[in-house]
Amino acid sequence: MTGLGVIGEASLELSPGLNVLTGETGAGKTLVTLALGLVLGGRGGADFVRPGANRLSVEARFSVPQRLPGDLADWVEDGELILARGIRSDGRGTARAGGHLTSVSTLAAAGAGLVEVHGQRQTDRLLTGDAQTAFLDRFAGAAHLRTIEGHRDAFGRLRAARSRLNALEREARERERERDLLAYQIREIESAALHPGEPDDLGAEESRLAHAERIIDLSRGAHAALADDGSAVDRLREAAVALRAVAALDQPADTLGARAEALAAEADDLAGELRAYREAVALDPDRLNEVRERVQAIRALERKYGDGVEGILAFRGEAQVRLEALADEEGERGQLEEQVAGLTGEVELLAGAVTEARRGAAPMLASAVTAELRELGMQGAEMTIGLPALPEPGPAGAEVAEFGFSGGPKQPVRQLSKVASGGELSRAMLACRSVLAELDDVPTLVFDEVDAGVGGRAAASVGRRLASLAATRQVIVVTHLAQIAAHADRHFVVTKEGGAATVRPLGDADRPAELARMLSGDVTDVSLAHARDLIQAGRPS
Repeated sequence: MTGLGVIGEASLELSPGLNVLTGETGAGKTLVTLALGLVLGGRGGADFVRPGANRLSVEARFSVPQRLPGDLADWVEDGELILARGIRSDGRGTARAGGHLTSVSTLAAAGAGLVEVHGQRQTDRLLTGDAQTAFLDRFAGAAHLRTIEGHRDAFGRLRAARSRLNALEREARERERERDLLAYQIREIESAALHPGEPDDLGAEESRLAHAERIIDLSRGAHAALADDGSAVDRLREAAVALRAVAALDQPADTLGARAEALAAEADDLAGELRAYREAVALDPDRLNEVRERVQAIRALERKYGDGVEGILAFRGEAQVRLEALADEEGERGQLEEQVAGLTGEVELLAGAVTEARRGAAPMLASAVTAELRELGMQGAEMTIGLPALPEPGPAGAEVAEFGFSGGPKQPVRQLSKVASGGELSRAMLACRSVLAELDDVPTLVFDEVDAGVGGRAAASVGRRLASLAATRQVIVVTHLAQIAAHADRHFVVTKEGGAATVRPLGDADRPAELARMLSGDVTDVSLAHARDLIQAGRPS
């Protein structure tokens, strides 16, 4: 880190186990946790930049024990993720993850799974109702957690079924209107009794009826030309007789005579058919009106339903399919009503089991945390756990856990989220951690102000609790108490000279002097001996 407050430049290589930061008051110990908070997406501004510096920068390298969500997983290299934050003196800033430019919110998302910071309001973990409820549920045991998962699954299925049922009910009136319209359209098309090719047939009939008088006149003239006395048929017959006579004189003309006879016969037959055709053509205004009305009716159906009879009939088929689908939705509605009724009973049964288990676990957890608080030097402190009902039951049950905290005798119990003292809050978090060390899988815990108002035997107890937590994960503690620092696996001291702070690790030979200073303010034979005793006592047996 560079350019942060009184820190010009500093680098810390933290170890597994318990890492302790100590130093004189005002030396800048808390800036180390502040730097960590920045790289984890915490609030930052130009006032954090060291006076005279152009910018501050913080970089942290994390070992990642498990896959991270989203793009962060792609930025992990060789099991490590590097997060960085920079803020310029004008307030502008940058954020990087795995060397890639990103947002501060992305740093925060990564940090939520890597580091948990307690003290000075640097985190709200365990301060929300959801987190406190999850803590109580974990304490209640694996069987209870399975019940909650069963409730969550049933609740999700119930919510989905209700949502679909509500949608069907909202759409019921619209479906009824659509069903009536479809039924009317189908009836209208079916009553028309359409058949393919009908418009062409009607068009031909309409033309014949509309021009019947002209057709009769023309066909009469044509018949007269063929069949009246001296007309085409008579002349062709005369020609045939003459050619037969020629054939009697000249054999090759026989063919011509035969053709003439055939023409005469064909003309006579044509005249007969023409007479029958003319007689069949009738002047029928009523039928003409019927045909025209039928044509207009088909055209009206085309405007509504599709081009041509084929389009109308295709629409009728689609309407029938949709009408049947609407009937199926009515069947689905009945099935959903049965499903909702069954799931409602299942959810109520599971929610009752969840509530009962929480009611049984809440006083035991509260008692265990209270005992830890008192071991940590908070005599008279008390933790309570209430279970107020939710306005509406949710996926996790019908109530939420509400942690209450009293710092001592005659002090009112207040919601844990409203505890004013950072030291009290840090120790409350430490007490919770001690009761349930496997609250979650965050690999690094940071405690700042955990020793506020603590001394003597309570300080030793806080140190032992921190060392116990550090046996399974990395713990970072900022402290002014030698009884806590004595348990360190790695000890850093922050010093300030000339307005600039530096951070350096202490070797085994240097630690007694720092603890002696913390004990008495001066390094004396007595304080050194006491410091060595504390270090010896703090070593794991």
